Amino acid sequence: MNIHEYQAKEILRREGVPIPPGDVATTPQEAENIAKQYGGTVVVKAQVHAGGRGKAGGVKLAKSPSEAREFASKILGMQIKGLTVQKVLVTPAADIASEAYVGIILDRASKKPVFMVSPAGGIDIEEVAATTPEKILKLPIDTRYGLQPFQATRLGFFLFDDIKKVRQAAKIMQQLYAGFMKAGCSLAEINPLVATPAGDVVALDAKMVIDDNELDRHPDIAALRDESAEAPSEVQARNANLTFIKLDGDVGCVVNGAGLAMATMDLVKYYGGEPANFLDIGGSSNPEKVVNALKIITADPNVKAILFNIFGGITRTDDVANGIVTATKQNPLKVPIVIRLTGTNEEIAMKILQENGFSASSDMDEAVKKAVALAKEAA
Repeated sequence: MNIHEYQAKEILRREGVPIPPGDVATTPQEAENIAKQYGGTVVVKAQVHAGGRGKAGGVKLAKSPSEAREFASKILGMQIKGLTVQKVLVTPAADIASEAYVGIILDRASKKPVFMVSPAGGIDIEEVAATTPEKILKLPIDTRYGLQPFQATRLGFFLFDDIKKVRQAAKIMQQLYAGFMKAGCSLAEINPLVATPAGDVVALDAKMVIDDNELDRHPDIAALRDESAEAPSEVQARNANLTFIKLDGDVGCVVNGAGLAMATMDLVKYYGGEPANFLDIGGSSNPEKVVNALKIITADPNVKAILFNIFGGITRTDDVANGIVTATKQNPLKVPIVIRLTGTNEEIAMKILQENGFSASSDMDEAVKKAVALAKEAA
Protein backbone atom coordinates (compact mmCIF):
# COMPACT_ATOMS: atom_id res chain seq x y z
CA MET A 1 0.00 0.00 0.00
CA ASN A 2 1.31 3.42 -0.95
CA ILE A 3 0.83 6.38 1.34
CA HIS A 4 1.23 10.06 0.55
CA GLU A 5 4.35 12.09 1.23
CA TYR A 6 2.69 14.10 4.02
CA GLN A 7 1.60 10.86 5.72
CA ALA A 8 5.09 9.34 5.48
CA LYS A 9 6.57 12.55 6.88
CA GLU A 10 4.25 12.39 9.87
CA ILE A 11 5.36 8.82 10.63
CA LEU A 12 9.01 9.86 10.44
CA ARG A 13 8.40 12.99 12.53
CA ARG A 14 7.16 10.74 15.32
CA GLU A 15 10.53 8.97 15.20
CA GLY A 16 12.34 12.30 15.53
CA VAL A 17 13.44 12.85 11.91
CA PRO A 18 13.97 16.62 11.32
CA ILE A 19 11.39 17.59 8.71
CA PRO A 20 10.13 21.09 7.85
CA PRO A 21 6.48 21.75 8.78
CA GLY A 22 3.80 21.43 6.16
CA ASP A 23 0.02 21.34 5.68
CA VAL A 24 -2.23 19.80 3.07
CA ALA A 25 -4.58 21.84 0.88
CA THR A 26 -7.41 20.64 -1.34
CA THR A 27 -8.24 24.07 -2.79
CA PRO A 28 -6.15 26.99 -4.07
CA GLN A 29 -7.53 29.20 -1.27
CA GLU A 30 -6.35 26.73 1.38
CA ALA A 31 -2.91 26.69 -0.23
CA GLU A 32 -2.75 30.49 -0.06
CA ASN A 33 -3.81 30.51 3.60
CA ILE A 34 -1.15 27.96 4.52
CA ALA A 35 1.51 29.95 2.66
CA LYS A 36 0.50 33.07 4.62
CA GLN A 37 1.03 31.20 7.89
CA TYR A 38 4.56 30.19 6.93
CA GLY A 39 5.56 33.43 5.23
CA GLY A 40 8.44 33.63 2.76
CA THR A 41 8.96 31.14 -0.05
CA VAL A 42 7.03 27.85 0.05
CA VAL A 43 6.96 24.70 -2.05
CA VAL A 44 3.65 23.45 -3.44
CA LYS A 45 3.85 19.69 -4.03
CA ALA A 46 1.31 17.39 -5.66
CA GLN A 47 0.25 14.50 -3.41
CA VAL A 48 -0.19 11.54 -5.71
CA HIS A 49 1.04 7.95 -5.76
CA ALA A 50 3.36 8.41 -8.72
CA GLY A 51 6.99 9.27 -9.29
CA GLY A 52 8.23 12.08 -11.48
CA ARG A 53 6.05 14.76 -9.91
CA GLY A 54 8.61 17.47 -10.52
CA LYS A 55 9.07 16.59 -14.18
CA ALA A 56 5.29 16.59 -14.64
CA GLY A 57 4.98 20.09 -13.18
CA GLY A 58 3.60 18.91 -9.86
CA VAL A 59 6.23 20.63 -7.67
CA LYS A 60 6.50 24.43 -7.72
CA LEU A 61 8.40 27.05 -5.73
CA ALA A 62 6.07 29.92 -4.73
CA LYS A 63 7.57 33.21 -3.58
CA SER A 64 4.30 34.62 -2.23
CA PRO A 65 0.91 33.38 -0.95
CA SER A 66 -0.78 34.56 -4.14
CA GLU A 67 1.73 32.59 -6.20
CA ALA A 68 1.08 29.53 -4.01
CA ARG A 69 -2.61 29.90 -4.82
CA GLU A 70 -1.83 30.21 -8.54
CA PHE A 71 0.36 27.10 -8.57
CA ALA A 72 -2.13 25.10 -6.50
CA SER A 73 -4.90 25.94 -8.98
CA LYS A 74 -2.75 24.49 -11.78
CA ILE A 75 -1.58 21.41 -9.87
CA LEU A 76 -4.94 20.41 -8.36
CA GLY A 77 -6.80 18.35 -10.96
CA MET A 78 -3.59 17.69 -12.89
CA GLN A 79 -3.05 14.18 -14.26
CA ILE A 80 0.27 12.58 -13.30
CA LYS A 81 0.77 9.12 -14.78
CA GLY A 82 -2.98 8.67 -15.07
CA LEU A 83 -3.73 9.74 -11.48
CA THR A 84 -5.59 12.94 -10.63
CA VAL A 85 -4.02 15.26 -8.05
CA GLN A 86 -6.57 16.05 -5.34
CA LYS A 87 -4.25 17.37 -2.62
CA VAL A 88 -1.13 19.50 -2.44
CA LEU A 89 1.38 19.81 0.37
CA VAL A 90 2.48 23.36 1.16
CA THR A 91 5.76 23.51 3.07
CA PRO A 92 8.43 26.18 3.68
CA ALA A 93 11.30 26.16 1.19
CA ALA A 94 14.74 25.23 2.54
CA ASP A 95 18.18 26.51 1.63
CA ILE A 96 20.14 23.60 0.17
CA ALA A 97 23.91 23.18 0.14
CA SER A 98 23.88 19.51 -0.95
CA GLU A 99 21.43 16.67 -1.57
CA ALA A 100 21.72 12.98 -0.70
CA TYR A 101 19.53 9.89 -0.98
CA VAL A 102 18.72 7.51 1.87
CA GLY A 103 16.42 4.53 1.49
CA ILE A 104 15.57 1.10 2.84
CA ILE A 105 14.11 -1.66 0.72
CA LEU A 106 13.15 -5.21 1.64
CA ASP A 107 15.46 -7.52 -0.31
CA ARG A 108 13.93 -10.94 -0.93
CA ALA A 109 17.23 -12.51 -1.93
CA SER A 110 18.94 -11.77 1.38
CA LYS A 111 15.64 -11.73 3.31
CA LYS A 112 16.76 -8.55 4.99
CA PRO A 113 16.02 -4.84 4.81
CA VAL A 114 18.83 -3.21 2.85
CA PHE A 115 19.97 0.39 3.27
CA MET A 116 20.82 2.19 0.04
CA VAL A 117 22.51 5.57 0.36
CA SER A 118 23.98 7.92 -2.20
CA PRO A 119 25.50 11.42 -2.16
CA ALA A 120 23.72 11.96 -5.50
CA GLY A 121 20.28 12.84 -4.12
CA GLY A 122 17.38 14.76 -5.58
CA ILE A 123 17.11 12.55 -8.67
CA ASP A 124 15.76 9.06 -9.33
CA ILE A 125 17.93 6.48 -7.61
CA GLU A 126 17.37 4.21 -10.62
CA GLU A 127 19.16 6.79 -12.79
CA VAL A 128 22.08 6.90 -10.34
CA ALA A 129 22.26 3.09 -10.29
CA ALA A 130 22.33 2.95 -14.09
CA THR A 131 24.84 5.74 -14.75
CA THR A 132 27.05 5.96 -11.64
CA PRO A 133 26.60 2.79 -9.56
CA GLU A 134 29.76 3.60 -7.59
CA LYS A 135 27.79 6.41 -5.94
CA ILE A 136 25.52 3.92 -4.16
CA LEU A 137 26.38 2.05 -0.97
CA LYS A 138 24.21 -0.92 0.02
CA LEU A 139 24.13 -2.38 3.52
CA PRO A 140 21.91 -5.35 4.56
CA ILE A 141 20.61 -5.12 8.14
CA ASP A 142 20.25 -8.06 10.54
CA THR A 143 16.80 -7.49 12.06
CA ARG A 144 17.83 -9.29 15.25
CA TYR A 145 20.06 -6.34 16.11
CA GLY A 146 18.77 -3.51 13.93
CA LEU A 147 20.93 -0.73 12.47
CA GLN A 148 23.96 -0.49 14.75
CA PRO A 149 25.59 2.91 15.47
CA PHE A 150 28.82 1.93 13.70
CA GLN A 151 26.84 0.92 10.62
CA ALA A 152 24.88 4.17 10.62
CA THR A 153 28.15 6.12 10.94
CA ARG A 154 29.64 4.22 8.02
CA LEU A 155 26.62 5.13 5.90
CA GLY A 156 26.89 8.74 7.04
CA PHE A 157 30.54 9.00 5.97
CA PHE A 158 29.52 7.81 2.50
CA LEU A 159 27.28 10.88 2.25
CA PHE A 160 29.24 13.62 4.03
CA ASP A 161 32.81 14.52 4.95
CA ASP A 162 31.97 16.80 7.88
CA ILE A 163 31.68 14.83 11.15
CA LYS A 164 28.76 16.96 12.42
CA LYS A 165 26.76 16.16 9.31
CA VAL A 166 27.77 12.50 9.52
CA ARG A 167 26.41 12.25 13.07
CA GLN A 168 23.16 13.95 12.10
CA ALA A 169 22.73 11.67 9.09
CA ALA A 170 23.53 8.58 11.18
CA LYS A 171 20.86 9.51 13.70
CA ILE A 172 18.30 10.13 10.95
CA MET A 173 19.05 6.73 9.42
CA GLN A 174 18.43 5.02 12.75
CA GLN A 175 15.14 6.91 13.03
CA LEU A 176 14.24 5.96 9.44
CA TYR A 177 14.94 2.31 10.23
CA ALA A 178 12.72 2.50 13.33
CA GLY A 179 9.88 3.97 11.25
CA PHE A 180 10.40 1.35 8.54
CA MET A 181 10.08 -1.53 11.01
CA LYS A 182 7.21 -0.11 13.08
CA ALA A 183 5.05 0.69 10.05
CA GLY A 184 5.69 -2.66 8.33
CA CYS A 185 7.24 -1.11 5.24
CA SER A 186 8.61 -2.80 2.16
CA LEU A 187 10.23 0.51 1.17
CA ALA A 188 11.03 3.79 2.92
CA GLU A 189 13.14 6.58 1.48
CA ILE A 190 14.18 10.17 1.97
CA ASN A 191 15.05 11.91 -1.28
CA PRO A 192 16.48 14.41 -0.85
CA LEU A 193 18.17 14.35 2.52
CA VAL A 194 19.73 17.79 2.42
CA ALA A 195 22.49 19.65 4.19
CA THR A 196 21.73 23.34 4.62
CA PRO A 197 24.37 26.10 4.41
CA ALA A 198 24.18 26.29 8.22
CA GLY A 199 25.23 22.64 8.46
CA ASP A 200 21.87 21.14 9.42
CA VAL A 201 20.79 17.82 7.87
CA VAL A 202 17.06 17.76 7.07
CA ALA A 203 14.62 15.43 5.28
CA LEU A 204 12.76 17.34 2.57
CA ASP A 205 10.80 14.44 1.13
CA ALA A 206 9.60 11.04 2.30
CA LYS A 207 8.15 7.99 0.64
CA MET A 208 6.81 4.80 2.22
CA VAL A 209 5.29 1.66 0.77
CA ILE A 210 3.57 -0.57 3.32
CA ASP A 211 3.59 -4.36 2.98
CA ASP A 212 -0.08 -5.36 2.55
CA ASN A 213 0.53 -8.36 4.81
CA GLU A 214 1.23 -5.95 7.68
CA LEU A 215 -2.04 -4.02 7.47
CA ASP A 216 -4.05 -6.31 9.75
CA ARG A 217 -1.50 -5.65 12.49
CA HIS A 218 -1.46 -1.91 11.85
CA PRO A 219 -5.06 -0.65 11.52
CA ASP A 220 -3.82 2.91 12.05
CA ILE A 221 -1.58 2.57 8.99
CA ALA A 222 -4.32 0.82 6.98
CA ALA A 223 -6.57 3.82 7.67
CA LEU A 224 -4.13 6.00 5.70
CA ARG A 225 -5.08 4.32 2.41
CA ASP A 226 -6.36 6.85 -0.14
CA GLU A 227 -8.38 4.95 -2.71
CA SER A 228 -8.98 8.12 -4.74
CA ALA A 229 -5.24 8.19 -5.46
CA GLU A 230 -5.17 4.60 -6.75
CA ALA A 231 -6.10 3.14 -10.11
CA PRO A 232 -9.87 2.38 -10.00
CA SER A 233 -9.29 -1.11 -11.39
CA GLU A 234 -6.93 -1.98 -8.52
CA VAL A 235 -9.41 -0.69 -5.94
CA GLN A 236 -12.21 -2.73 -7.53
CA ALA A 237 -10.03 -5.84 -7.62
CA ARG A 238 -9.00 -5.51 -3.98
CA ASN A 239 -12.62 -5.08 -2.88
CA ALA A 240 -13.48 -8.23 -4.84
CA ASN A 241 -10.60 -10.16 -3.19
CA LEU A 242 -8.73 -10.50 -6.46
CA THR A 243 -4.98 -10.09 -6.91
CA PHE A 244 -4.59 -7.59 -9.76
CA ILE A 245 -1.81 -5.48 -11.20
CA LYS A 246 -2.37 -3.37 -14.31
CA LEU A 247 0.28 -3.56 -17.04
CA ASP A 248 0.73 -1.80 -20.37
CA GLY A 249 -0.13 -4.57 -22.87
CA ASP A 250 -3.28 -5.57 -24.74
CA VAL A 251 -3.84 -9.25 -23.81
CA GLY A 252 -6.06 -9.38 -20.72
CA CYS A 253 -5.19 -12.40 -18.56
CA VAL A 254 -7.49 -14.16 -16.08
CA VAL A 255 -5.64 -16.99 -14.33
CA ASN A 256 -5.90 -19.00 -11.12
CA GLY A 257 -2.73 -19.16 -9.04
CA ALA A 258 0.19 -16.73 -8.99
CA GLY A 259 2.65 -19.22 -10.49
CA LEU A 260 0.40 -20.00 -13.44
CA ALA A 261 -0.29 -16.29 -13.87
CA MET A 262 3.44 -15.56 -14.15
CA ALA A 263 3.92 -18.46 -16.56
CA THR A 264 1.00 -17.21 -18.65
CA MET A 265 2.44 -13.72 -18.92
CA ASP A 266 5.83 -15.18 -19.85
CA LEU A 267 4.19 -17.23 -22.59
CA VAL A 268 2.29 -14.20 -23.91
CA LYS A 269 5.63 -12.39 -24.19
CA TYR A 270 7.26 -15.47 -25.74
CA TYR A 271 4.70 -15.52 -28.56
CA GLY A 272 5.13 -11.82 -29.28
CA GLY A 273 2.32 -10.32 -27.23
CA GLU A 274 2.13 -8.00 -24.23
CA PRO A 275 0.07 -8.85 -21.13
CA ALA A 276 -2.36 -6.14 -20.04
CA ASN A 277 -2.45 -7.27 -16.45
CA PHE A 278 -1.69 -9.79 -13.74
CA LEU A 279 -5.02 -11.09 -12.43
CA ASP A 280 -5.22 -14.09 -10.13
CA ILE A 281 -8.71 -15.27 -9.16
CA GLY A 282 -7.12 -17.62 -6.61
CA GLY A 283 -8.26 -21.09 -5.64
CA SER A 284 -11.88 -20.19 -4.97
CA SER A 285 -14.68 -21.87 -6.90
CA ASN A 286 -16.95 -18.84 -6.60
CA PRO A 287 -18.30 -17.87 -10.05
CA GLU A 288 -18.75 -14.30 -8.78
CA LYS A 289 -14.96 -13.90 -8.77
CA VAL A 290 -14.94 -14.63 -12.50
CA VAL A 291 -17.71 -12.08 -13.05
CA ASN A 292 -15.73 -9.42 -11.18
CA ALA A 293 -12.53 -10.35 -13.01
CA LEU A 294 -14.16 -9.85 -16.41
CA LYS A 295 -15.63 -6.51 -15.33
CA ILE A 296 -12.16 -5.28 -14.40
CA ILE A 297 -10.52 -6.61 -17.57
CA THR A 298 -13.14 -5.21 -19.95
CA ALA A 299 -12.97 -1.77 -18.32
CA ASP A 300 -9.43 -1.40 -19.70
CA PRO A 301 -9.67 0.17 -23.18
CA ASN A 302 -6.21 -1.17 -24.07
CA VAL A 303 -7.37 -4.80 -23.90
CA LYS A 304 -7.82 -6.23 -27.40
CA ALA A 305 -8.26 -9.90 -26.44
CA ILE A 306 -9.02 -11.79 -23.21
CA LEU A 307 -7.24 -14.99 -22.22
CA PHE A 308 -8.63 -17.34 -19.56
CA ASN A 309 -6.07 -19.88 -18.41
CA ILE A 310 -7.46 -22.11 -15.67
CA PHE A 311 -5.86 -25.20 -14.19
CA GLY A 312 -8.49 -26.82 -11.98
CA GLY A 313 -7.26 -28.26 -8.72
CA ILE A 314 -9.08 -26.67 -5.82
CA THR A 315 -10.70 -24.44 -8.43
CA ARG A 316 -13.53 -26.21 -10.25
CA THR A 317 -13.43 -25.46 -13.94
CA ASP A 318 -17.23 -25.77 -14.25
CA ASP A 319 -17.63 -22.90 -11.75
CA VAL A 320 -15.24 -20.83 -13.87
CA ALA A 321 -17.26 -21.71 -16.97
CA ASN A 322 -20.49 -20.66 -15.24
CA GLY A 323 -18.81 -17.42 -14.21
CA ILE A 324 -17.80 -16.70 -17.82
CA VAL A 325 -21.33 -17.37 -19.05
CA THR A 326 -22.91 -15.19 -16.32
CA ALA A 327 -20.48 -12.34 -16.84
CA THR A 328 -20.86 -12.24 -20.62
CA LYS A 329 -24.66 -12.31 -20.35
CA GLN A 330 -24.58 -9.35 -17.98
CA ASN A 331 -22.04 -7.45 -20.07
CA PRO A 332 -21.64 -8.73 -23.63
CA LEU A 333 -17.99 -8.75 -24.70
CA LYS A 334 -16.69 -6.30 -27.28
CA VAL A 335 -13.36 -8.10 -27.64
CA PRO A 336 -12.60 -11.76 -28.45
CA ILE A 337 -12.10 -14.27 -25.63
CA VAL A 338 -9.87 -17.35 -25.63
CA ILE A 339 -10.47 -20.00 -22.97
CA ARG A 340 -8.16 -22.74 -21.76
CA LEU A 341 -9.55 -25.04 -19.09
CA THR A 342 -8.13 -28.24 -17.71
CA GLY A 343 -8.49 -30.16 -14.46
CA THR A 344 -11.36 -30.63 -12.02
CA ASN A 345 -14.73 -31.09 -13.81
CA GLU A 346 -13.14 -30.26 -17.16
CA GLU A 347 -15.70 -32.21 -19.22
CA ILE A 348 -18.62 -30.47 -17.50
CA ALA A 349 -16.97 -27.08 -18.03
CA MET A 350 -16.41 -27.74 -21.73
CA LYS A 351 -20.06 -28.72 -22.14
CA ILE A 352 -21.30 -25.59 -20.36
CA LEU A 353 -19.19 -23.38 -22.59
CA GLN A 354 -20.15 -25.15 -25.82
CA GLU A 355 -23.86 -24.93 -24.96
CA ASN A 356 -23.43 -21.17 -24.58
CA GLY A 357 -21.52 -20.60 -27.80
CA PHE A 358 -17.95 -20.62 -26.49
CA SER A 359 -15.09 -22.78 -27.65
CA ALA A 360 -12.39 -23.89 -25.25
CA SER A 361 -9.10 -25.72 -25.36
CA SER A 362 -7.07 -27.70 -22.85
CA ASP A 363 -3.77 -26.75 -24.55
CA MET A 364 -2.05 -23.76 -22.95
CA ASP A 365 0.33 -22.94 -25.83
CA GLU A 366 -2.46 -23.10 -28.37
CA ALA A 367 -4.66 -20.75 -26.32
CA VAL A 368 -1.90 -18.20 -25.71
CA LYS A 369 -0.87 -18.11 -29.38
CA LYS A 370 -4.49 -17.57 -30.40
CA ALA A 371 -5.02 -14.74 -27.88
CA VAL A 372 -1.85 -12.95 -29.01
CA ALA A 373 -2.88 -13.29 -32.67
CA LEU A 374 -6.38 -11.89 -31.99
CA ALA A 375 -4.95 -8.94 -30.06
CA LYS A 376 -2.60 -8.12 -32.95
CA GLU A 377 -5.46 -8.32 -35.46
CA ALA A 378 -7.51 -5.87 -33.40
CA ALA A 379 -4.63 -3.43 -32.80
